[in-house]
Amino acid sequence: MSLAPGWHPVALSGSIDPGTSAGTLLNGREYVVWRDTSGVAHVWEDRCPHRGMKLSFGFVRGDHIACLYHGWQYDTAGRCRYIPAHPDLEVPATITVPVFATVESCGMIWTTTDPESGRSAPPADAGQAVPVATLYADCDATTLLDTVRSLPPEPFVPGATELSLARKSDTLWHLTVGGGTLLLGLQRLSETRSALHVAIAGPAVEHRGARQAQVFGWVRVLRYRLRSVPVTVAGRSALAEAV
Repeated sequence: MSLAPGWHPVALSGSIDPGTSAGTLLNGREYVVWRDTSGVAHVWEDRCPHRGMKLSFGFVRGDHIACLYHGWQYDTAGRCRYIPAHPDLEVPATITVPVFATVESCGMIWTTTDPESGRSAPPADAGQAVPVATLYADCDATTLLDTVRSLPPEPFVPGATELSLARKSDTLWHLTVGGGTLLLGLQRLSETRSALHVAIAGPAVEHRGARQAQVFGWVRVLRYRLRSVPVTVAGRSALAEAV
């Protein structure tokens, strides 16, 4: 399944610590999201070219990520630099992992497979953003957005009666209630699954702690609402989990 043009969120920035990695999906294709120990984020194909092991199962050492299976190490350009079984070997430059453009904006990590010559600008940085949660749902992206629109605003801002959902791109939406804004990054995992990365627009000094807990209450409402969404695809009901 090909990836739609444009930038796609793959994780909240705060969910990938320096020196760690995680596997994810975009339109059914597997990716690894990792940070080198200096804090720079990378998004690659999640496959070691040696035996096909997922690189997300491996480990990060400095600016290299190593495969768990045989320890082959790759630099930040995706080129294999070290093979433990042959420590003196000058590794051929042809042994590489596909790497993709990666940026951080709106409290999230974004990637695109578009060629640089025709690539759109990445999502505009909203300034500071405070991460809240990533919600995974067993429904398509359209159903997930429709469910967001149907939610009452009360858990987000006590006493609020209206909310506004504005499209910034196919994968970035702003939910505004009572003067506050949530940044919603929509990730299409597959035809039948999707994820929503939720961050609060604004400085941490104002929104960390009690405000995060309040917004997480809204995320829980969304999760429970998705459990009652009618069956939409492949005979499966929409069941979501926030982590």
